[in-house]
Amino acid sequence: MQSYQEFLDLSVGFPQDKFEIIDDELYFHDLNLMEMIETYGTPLRFTYLPIVSKKIQQAKILFQTAILKHNYRVSYKYCYCTKSSHFKHIVEEALKNDIHLETSSAFDMPMIDSLERQGTVTKDITVICNGFKTYQYKQYIVDMIHDGYKNIIPVLDNKEEFNLYDDEIELDEPCALGIRVASEEQPDSQFYTSRLGIRQEDVVEFYNNKIADNPNFKVKLLHFFINSGISDTPYYWNELEKYVTLYCKFKKVNPDLDTLDIGGGMPFKDSLVHDFDYEYMVNEIVNRIKQICAHHEVMEPDIITEFGKYTVAEASGILYKVLGRKQQNDRERWFMIDGSFITNLPDVWALNQKYILLPINNWDSEYERVNLGGITCDGQDYYNQEAHMNSVFMPKTRKVQYLGFFHTGAYQDV
Repeated sequence: MQSYQEFLDLSVGFPQDKFEIIDDELYFHDLNLMEMIETYGTPLRFTYLPIVSKKIQQAKILFQTAILKHNYRVSYKYCYCTKSSHFKHIVEEALKNDIHLETSSAFDMPMIDSLERQGTVTKDITVICNGFKTYQYKQYIVDMIHDGYKNIIPVLDNKEEFNLYDDEIELDEPCALGIRVASEEQPDSQFYTSRLGIRQEDVVEFYNNKIADNPNFKVKLLHFFINSGISDTPYYWNELEKYVTLYCKFKKVNPDLDTLDIGGGMPFKDSLVHDFDYEYMVNEIVNRIKQICAHHEVMEPDIITEFGKYTVAEASGILYKVLGRKQQNDRERWFMIDGSFITNLPDVWALNQKYILLPINNWDSEYERVNLGGITCDGQDYYNQEAHMNSVFMPKTRKVQYLGFFHTGAYQDV
C-alpha cells in the first residue's frame, strides 16, 4: 500500500511551497515543527511573522503594477483590518510595511493611540473607522481627531452618526468623512441588503441635505464591501460596476470625493489545491474602475483596500497531539486530539471553514480515513472533511501522532 506521502502527492501534488518533508517529519517555512512540539508541547498556536510582511508586499506590488499597466493616474493604500488579529506582534509586523489601519470598534482606538505613544505609528497614519459605532467609539474618534490625528476618517454607517461629529468636531480645516454604501447581498443570502451602510439611493440626497453646505466637513471617501469577497464571478463584477458608477455620480455633485474604498475579501490559501489568480483579479479590478470612470468622464479615484484574512491567515498554524484512537463501528474511526475545534478554531464549526490539515510525523506510514474529534463532549466538536476531498486521511500507525492545521491566523482567537 502507498505511504501517506505518496498518497498526498498523487492526490494534490506534494511537497508544495512552504511545506517540505525532512526525515519523515513536516517542516513549514523551514520551521522544524516536531522540535517546536518537543519544546513547547501541544496544543500549540504559532505565527511566523515574515509571512505577514510578505503578503502585504505581494498585494502592494500587484496593485502598483496594475496601476502602471493601465496608466491609472492616482494612488493605492493598503489598510490592515485590526479585527482579524489584534495581537501586538502581528499588528507591529504589519505596520513595518508602510501601511494604514482599518478599525471596526471602540476597542481599536486606544490601541492605535498606544502604538503612537510608543513610536510605532505617527499621527499622520490613515485610519479608516468603519462599523456601526457606539457612543464610546464615536467619542474616541472625536478625541483623537482633536488630539492631532490628521487622517482619521470616520466612515458613516448611518445618517444619524453624523450628528455627533457635527456637534463636537471643531477644527481649523474641514474634517474628512467617508460614507459606507449598503451593498446588495449574494443571491443565496437570507437578506437582500447588508445591515451596514446607507442605502445606495439615499447617499447623494443625504450628502446634499446634511453635508454639502457644512463648511466643517467634506466627504472624501466612498466605501463598499461585496460580501462574496473578491471573486471572479458575475455577482462580484456586477456589484463592483454598480458601486463605481455610484462613485462617479457622487463625484459630479461632490468634487471633494477622491477615494474609493473597495473593502477586503481577498482570499487566502485554505486548501492544497487553491488556485486563485491574484494577479489577474487585481489587474481586472484596476482596469474596470478606470474604464467605468472614463465612461462617466470622471477622474479615477485613489483606491483603498482593507485586507485582514489575506494579511494574517497564512502566517499561523495550530498543532495537536492525537491522544487516542477509537473505532466506533465498521466504517468510522476517530482520532481524539488534545484540543477543541470549538474554542481553538471556531470557524470550523461555526462557518464550516476548511484549513490545510497535515500530519507532522509518520509520513512514511500507510494511510487511513479518519474523523478528528475535539476533546470536549460537544457533539459539534469534530472535523471530518477537507477542502479538496470529502474525507480526512492520516498516517496509519500505532506510534505517537501529531497533526497541524495551517493558515489559521485570522479571526480564530476566542
